[in-house]
Amino acid sequence: MKKSILAALALVCVTTSLQAQPARGVSDRDIVETYEYMLGRWLVLRQENLDFNEGFKWNQIIHRAPGGVDWANPNLDVVYSEAWVAVDEKSCTLIELPEIKGRYYTVQALNGWGEVTANINERNFKKHPSGRFAFCLKGAKGITLPKGTQRVDLPSKKSRILMRIELGANPADAIALQKKVTMKATGSPLIDPLVVKLDFPNSKLPGIEGFDKAEEILASEPDLNVGMIDVRDKVQAVAKTAADPAQRTRIDEVIRKYAIPAFQGEIQKMGNKAVNGWVRPRLIGNYRTDYTMRSIANYGGIWANNSKEVIYFTAQGLDGSQTYTQTYPMDALPGSKTRYFWSVIAVDGVDFKVMPNPLNRYLLNNQSPLKLNDDGSLTLAFAPKQPDDIPESNWLPTPNGRKYNLTYRFYGPAKDVSGGTYYPPLLVRTSETQTEKLIRSLKKSK
Repeated sequence: MKKSILAALALVCVTTSLQAQPARGVSDRDIVETYEYMLGRWLVLRQENLDFNEGFKWNQIIHRAPGGVDWANPNLDVVYSEAWVAVDEKSCTLIELPEIKGRYYTVQALNGWGEVTANINERNFKKHPSGRFAFCLKGAKGITLPKGTQRVDLPSKKSRILMRIELGANPADAIALQKKVTMKATGSPLIDPLVVKLDFPNSKLPGIEGFDKAEEILASEPDLNVGMIDVRDKVQAVAKTAADPAQRTRIDEVIRKYAIPAFQGEIQKMGNKAVNGWVRPRLIGNYRTDYTMRSIANYGGIWANNSKEVIYFTAQGLDGSQTYTQTYPMDALPGSKTRYFWSVIAVDGVDFKVMPNPLNRYLLNNQSPLKLNDDGSLTLAFAPKQPDDIPESNWLPTPNGRKYNLTYRFYGPAKDVSGGTYYPPLLVRTSETQTEKLIRSLKKSK
């Protein structure tokens, strides 16, 4: 009798669940997973919308002044040039590069999910490091290119282009090289309009409205990575289920209560491990099946390049009121860990942008006039005011009373850096919190 009652109750529960979740039904886990998947695409669409609102035009390159970009985690070691490129079966886009020697450069192409699809530089095109290149749609035939042009096939009809030229010791030379770069289309490609115009701050991520045009968004940009069929099917199921007003409310509640907090939690876990307080993203630039890491990268530093070009390390949630020091031993100075350059930048913990400070100093790098210690080691300081025992040249100001993150970049990483065995030295807090000061004061008064 007892077993019969339990069986009946189980049947009622299953039936109720199926009635509450039309079509194939979507679980809370489905909602969380699909949200983390779609967020990466929404962030690229947001940037595309922002760019064209700013004045971008298809197949025309924009040369930025040093520091002249306003996205998350900017690389202030380089001068940027940007473009949105459109190609099709009848039109390619030409880009002309001057000869660049003695400094880092790359012309990076990314697709609509933030996946790196090409890097033009002397490492990847040893026989043709400069001159004329043509971005063409993969598989396009019958397009006649100017003699001497190096064809670079792209998998998508739309791509984001980001050129970096190292500023180095002579920024004026880098700017002069930048201004020699030109771009134009060979024809008149057919360009699909932006599938949805998104404009949201990181502090207010989309809710269920992000799924309103899910089918169109998925169709607008194929996902190059294998293994995505299941999650894409789940996205469509979430969108269809949301057609029921009651389910739409439920899905939005799950997004607000679980999906967004879960994503924020994933940011803290984006590395396979933390060493010395530093986390190295487990994948960068090319993400394979790890769509969560792709969304994290687009959220915290859109247009990240792949690990063949650069390795990133982050320290998150630091207290801008405190003083931290970091000491590199003489035989492992940061410059020894890179072929090109290294830098460390401080950004706020919400939008990941640089913050004003009295010195107008936003990074330390291989061009900074850093002073070594007597034993040949190097100590850097991150603090709201200059520590007494640290040279001003070695101090990166931090925002008093605010949380912030540090991001290291190693371009042309050394073998131990690219291999995953190296992490930057430990950050040591040398100041006291208010609680620690109070405890010390109470102990003294006894």
